[in-house]
Amino acid sequence: MDTRKPELGWLDDPEVFRVNELPAHSDHRFYETEDDFVNGKDSLYQSLNGTWHFFWSKNAASRPVNFYREDFDLSGFETISVPCHMEIAGYDRIHYINTMYPWEGHKYRRPAYSLENFRAQPGQFSQAEYNPVGSYRTEFDLEKGLLGKRVCISFEGVEQAMYVWLNGYFIGYGEDSFTPSDFDLTPYIREKNNVLAVEVHKRSTAAYLEDQDFFRFSGIFRNVTLYAKPDIHVEDLWARPVLREDGKTGELGIALRLSEKVGEKQPGLKGCQVSVVLRDRQGGTVFKKTVPALEKISLEPEILPDVKAWEHKHPYLYQLEVRILAGDGQVVEIVPYEIGFRRIVLEDGIMKLNGRRLIINGVNRHEWNARTGRVVSETDLLSDIACFHENNINSVRTCHYPNQIPWYGLCDREGIYVMAETNLESHGSWQKMNQVEPSWNVPGSVPQWKEAVVDRMRSNFETFKNHVSILFWSLGNESYARDNIQAMQEYLEEKKDGRLIHYESVFHNRAYEDVISDMESRMYASPREVREYLENSGKKPFILCEYMHDMGNSLGGLKSYMDLLDEFEQYQGGFIWDFIDQALFVKDEVTGREVLRYGGDFDDRPSDYEFSGNGILFADRTPKPAIEEVKYYYGLYR
Repeated sequence: MDTRKPELGWLDDPEVFRVNELPAHSDHRFYETEDDFVNGKDSLYQSLNGTWHFFWSKNAASRPVNFYREDFDLSGFETISVPCHMEIAGYDRIHYINTMYPWEGHKYRRPAYSLENFRAQPGQFSQAEYNPVGSYRTEFDLEKGLLGKRVCISFEGVEQAMYVWLNGYFIGYGEDSFTPSDFDLTPYIREKNNVLAVEVHKRSTAAYLEDQDFFRFSGIFRNVTLYAKPDIHVEDLWARPVLREDGKTGELGIALRLSEKVGEKQPGLKGCQVSVVLRDRQGGTVFKKTVPALEKISLEPEILPDVKAWEHKHPYLYQLEVRILAGDGQVVEIVPYEIGFRRIVLEDGIMKLNGRRLIINGVNRHEWNARTGRVVSETDLLSDIACFHENNINSVRTCHYPNQIPWYGLCDREGIYVMAETNLESHGSWQKMNQVEPSWNVPGSVPQWKEAVVDRMRSNFETFKNHVSILFWSLGNESYARDNIQAMQEYLEEKKDGRLIHYESVFHNRAYEDVISDMESRMYASPREVREYLENSGKKPFILCEYMHDMGNSLGGLKSYMDLLDEFEQYQGGFIWDFIDQALFVKDEVTGREVLRYGGDFDDRPSDYEFSGNGILFADRTPKPAIEEVKYYYGLYR
């Protein structure tokens, strides 16, 4: 464990982005007993969602510095719901911006190390006059199922930088807003009266990497969950199902990483075994193997005849079950995971799924709810999936960050192809007034920014690597193309997981064309430009990662793109921008009616105003007329 004391200066340093965070790992659930598994009882989990004590400060200098201490007087604190954005709870201003950084026009800033003789920038965020801080506190007793075990905590989403304490002890620090940040609480946790404190800073150097086209919120906006590890625990699971060229034969390789509770009376891994079983939908056993328990287990691929392929129209899933068995055969832990067999390859310059040319009838989808912002519910997820099916949408790009964990499982079960995007967008550092001007681009080739972005790619990959629906990894969005983006590509290539790699901004820097992205990807290229690329012996298959831009009376030209599918095999469709408007319900001051308001309606400056409204659905999920165009033309290429 890193024993450093927390420092505000970490906010200003791009080389400090995680302190004491546990390594990113697969998003599997786990159970301690057969009864819990059969009944779906999460005895090893404890939600900390709910009402927390809260204090909002305009900047770090005015924050309650010692609020994490157990004896701190909370009389000046208010309350806030978790999960929730601070701004929607009434703290700070609501602000929408697209390309520019949110401080442009207010404050001159440049990223550390991005310009010659421009080194680390002490105080850029830690001493800023405006950089709001949310001080969160909650108290909890451990539930029965967690007692006596190793206890960790998972923050599934916190914008943007957070410091964590438990019972007065510093636990750790994290910055990546959209991937889980897990910490080990075991050394400091107790049975009752635990005090958890989280200090959330709205901006840090991560702000340069999280310049997405969206409302700039802050706070704890996804689940906070405690989980307890059994004496022997599957820390990470990597199932590698592959469909062979014949479309019928499968291969299944599995890698596991185990941990054990250390203590005098703990039996440890010695004498324990790991049982791996694969079942079909009817519960029949397809594969079974038992091996000795080791810290790292690698099962070489086994041949499985007559497997059923996973695809959009037939999303067939198998149930993988991993059991840790003690020396006497008693179950210590059960890990279930739904997996599927499919084959995604680049062959003859064409992307093929299960031996056939892949056609992407896609949308870009921000997580959104008109009342709660990026705090989305299960109802929202199910509604979006139903809309996909109703309108012949078969693919989704998680623009421009990893989504809530349940979304990927839904896409597995519903047969939705996923482009899983990394939490990276820095277009404000190289795109000025719609011109390419990368003089202070980050991450660029700046050594001090490399590890931060590679870590974001690593977290995205490790968390979601088992989801059959993910056909593509995306390195991020609109961040130009230089050495650090190439390093992200190289990380994925080393994993050799069979998926294709996507990145659009290499289009703006052709020097990296041969080392970044398996496909030619562009935004808003006209049908003429698509044709020109493919007629001139384009090196790669072509997709439009964003096109149509459904703003106002848009989408009338969709036919001209769909016709290209018949003309060029290497053109393989794209993702409409975008699925749902970003707008918020407010009460109109004059009429008293509830209305939707967009960027710029909150006196937010700079702003791109109604540019936040370009979905095929309104923000309340009411379909727009343009969705009929999508349904018709996408339906021709199902």
